[in-house]
Amino acid sequence: MSLAIKDDEVDIVIGALRSDLTIFMNEWRPMFSRFHVIIVKDPDLKEELKIPEGFNLDVYGKPDIDQVVGSSTSILFSGYSCRYFGYLVSRKKYIISVDDDCLPARDPKGFLVDAVAQHISNLTNPATPFFFNTLYDPYAEGADFVRGYPFSLRGGVKCALSCGLWLNLADHDAPTQALKARQRNSRYVDAVMTVPARSLIPISGINIAFEREAVGPALVPALKLAGEGKCRWETMEDIWSGLCVKIVCDHLGLGVKTGLPYIWRTDRGDPIASLKKEWEGVKLMEEVIPFFQSVRLPREATTVEECIIEVANAVKGRLGSMDPVFARAAKAMLDWVKLWQSVGSSSSRSSAV
Repeated sequence: MSLAIKDDEVDIVIGALRSDLTIFMNEWRPMFSRFHVIIVKDPDLKEELKIPEGFNLDVYGKPDIDQVVGSSTSILFSGYSCRYFGYLVSRKKYIISVDDDCLPARDPKGFLVDAVAQHISNLTNPATPFFFNTLYDPYAEGADFVRGYPFSLRGGVKCALSCGLWLNLADHDAPTQALKARQRNSRYVDAVMTVPARSLIPISGINIAFEREAVGPALVPALKLAGEGKCRWETMEDIWSGLCVKIVCDHLGLGVKTGLPYIWRTDRGDPIASLKKEWEGVKLMEEVIPFFQSVRLPREATTVEECIIEVANAVKGRLGSMDPVFARAAKAMLDWVKLWQSVGSSSSRSSAV
């Protein structure tokens, strides 16, 4: 698949929660080697990173985060949230991010899936959030709009976020994974679809891509569980971030796609042990979803930053008294907007080490 972009328009952002990235980087070499890579080391990781040679990359650690962000913010760039620092310091048009326990997948014919190329295709082709096309992505090769699809909507809108999927270990929550410990996902569905406007989606940070200027400030590391751990099913930061970015996209008339590309997710962690840590988040979702379903942003909010400020104020006013985690999330969202305006939008960037 040929890319309709320049190599210098893409940053690959990796949050490093494990020290030895040798296998990970070598497996992804065919897709990553032509692009700039940003690796952000989890501040809680003590070991030195092992990274093979042959990549154009910058590595950021705790000293860099402290230097750029300082101590005047409530945002914690630890665990999976470390990748958001990469989003902050990147200056590229598109950002692609996969977890460090994921490898390239193969399609049913045995060919290696170029996740980077597919994400870029998703982002550079329009999305259709206002009318569902039953043949899925009408811009894909061999597809088109079906009978009855309004011609006035066939131009689509800009796609701002691409959410890929997973083979082998699907992104289940801890209760589901504990109940179905041996279940693995082997279904490869060759399709991309636009998520309809006003429909929420549990966006997983495991395998995503987005246009940075379009929605970067909406990908916010805000919701931190009290017992958050280092396994995906022990966290909720990407789910919360995804809900924020989806309602912002709906408000601003942008599209979100899901489906291809797939990645191969390796087994990691103990879902039984993780259940205790994530159970708080499972319960909170029963309050979170009705809230996001009811949020309507004012017409005066015309930028992503203004939208996130409106959402943060609504979180504080309507959810803040229910649980301290929501009050902290609201403050982190406001701090993130300030950071994005002072650091993320700056033409200068600090040196990486």
